[in-house]
Amino acid sequence: MIIRMAFEEIYVPDTTVIIERTLSKLIEEGKLRGKVVILKELIRYFEGKALEGSALGFLGLQELNKVRDLAERGLAMIEIIEGHGREYHDQRDVDRIVREVAGKLGAKVITHNEVQALACRASGIEVLYFKPEVYEKLWFERYFDSETLSLHLKEGAPIRAKKGRPGEWKLITIEDRVLSREELEFLIEDIVMQARAGKGLIEIERQGSLIVQLKDYRIIAVVPPIGNGYEVTITRPIIKLKLEDYNLPEKLLRRLEERAEGILIAGAPGMGKTTFAQALAEYYNRKGKIVKTIESPRDMRLPPAVSQYSKTYASSEELHDILLLSRPDYTVFDEMRNDEDFRIYVDLRLAGIGMIGVVHATSPIDAIQRFIGRVDLGMIPSIIDTVIFIDKGRVAKVYDLTLTVKLPTGLREAELARPVVEVRDFLSGELEYEIYTFGEQTIVVPVKRIQKSTIKEKILDLVRKTLPYADVEVENGTIILTVPRMLYTSAVTRKVKRLKKRLERLGYSIEVRLV
Repeated sequence: MIIRMAFEEIYVPDTTVIIERTLSKLIEEGKLRGKVVILKELIRYFEGKALEGSALGFLGLQELNKVRDLAERGLAMIEIIEGHGREYHDQRDVDRIVREVAGKLGAKVITHNEVQALACRASGIEVLYFKPEVYEKLWFERYFDSETLSLHLKEGAPIRAKKGRPGEWKLITIEDRVLSREELEFLIEDIVMQARAGKGLIEIERQGSLIVQLKDYRIIAVVPPIGNGYEVTITRPIIKLKLEDYNLPEKLLRRLEERAEGILIAGAPGMGKTTFAQALAEYYNRKGKIVKTIESPRDMRLPPAVSQYSKTYASSEELHDILLLSRPDYTVFDEMRNDEDFRIYVDLRLAGIGMIGVVHATSPIDAIQRFIGRVDLGMIPSIIDTVIFIDKGRVAKVYDLTLTVKLPTGLREAELARPVVEVRDFLSGELEYEIYTFGEQTIVVPVKRIQKSTIKEKILDLVRKTLPYADVEVENGTIILTVPRMLYTSAVTRKVKRLKKRLERLGYSIEVRLV
């Protein structure tokens, strides 16, 4: 039970002033003349977050400990009381209890939250609202120039950055001083404050990790117990391209405009997949198409006409229903990772919505294999019609998928004919892979390799039949014949000339060595 002295002010802080470390600053500056009441629910909230590994939980507990130290030094009077006596895991619930307790005590709520301030005033509760301080720049921004792809900050390590362009970069040390845990804690605090002030969004807060989209920066913070120390990685796209900047062949542009509706954009991390997907989304928007995106986090820079949905704030079912009912012409699904992501892509594509999926893959065929086992093999060409592989920021390969019934390459028995997914190079039309089921297994066959192997075997058979006493080797398209000198007669010379004409048609040359 709080005993209130005459004319004594009572203050009840909410979660926001603890996270931003504003309470200790107000006490140190002597701006709070009275008693500070801290709810046990507030302490339990930050304790729970810290036990989950949340950076915000640790920051909150550190601020509460600092306030306790200031009270022991005689700079403040604090009292810890029980509000409702329950444990709350949601920040909004804790702030609501703060408001209710302040109302009962006739106290003032201290907050950075504008909604909390408005709710207090509407309830007749006095409030001290401190608008979050918004910085023009955070200290890490000075390290970003026109060549900086990402900044890597690690407790106990120097400041490093990747410089260059997608696919061609170097990791360099840009400052030798070793970062402390405290520096990174304050940086995380400032990033969160800027996001809450409207300059960004906290996209994901999980056990031991925090992902924030702040202006053009994607910020990933990892803290113990996931990591062995505090770590902050900051990435920023250095260029924004239009589709015209990729100088795509006219044939591919016609495909994208007229036929492609199940597009897969693949590539290794950092090769420019999202940049290309962003350019493609903007291209379709300029063509008068309704375009929407699914991102986590939302870091594509797109026109206001493009709706960008977060996978973090909506369930897969919600996103599925929203997109199915709103019927966009194209949906860009950035960073497809798990079964749920692929299921949404497949369902929406089969519903007639144009889909553009972005996946990690080290080769274009690997991107297609991500769908094997997730859908029936025969459905794959209906879901994916165009695969675009990005390497070092450029379109390195384009595949076209079709379904046919045939005898797979390399098999000889006619009764083994079956449905086969043909994967062809879109620009040349050359067949590169065949995908089919054999027994209970799904086989992915590199056709060019089999064809080359088959031709090589036929050539060797031909040479051995023509010159059975010669040793035969193949080196880089050259047939090397080793013939005993005593057997190299004019008849052999004529046979070699005939062989040479036949093999040249197949792209091989002949070299004769006498021993």
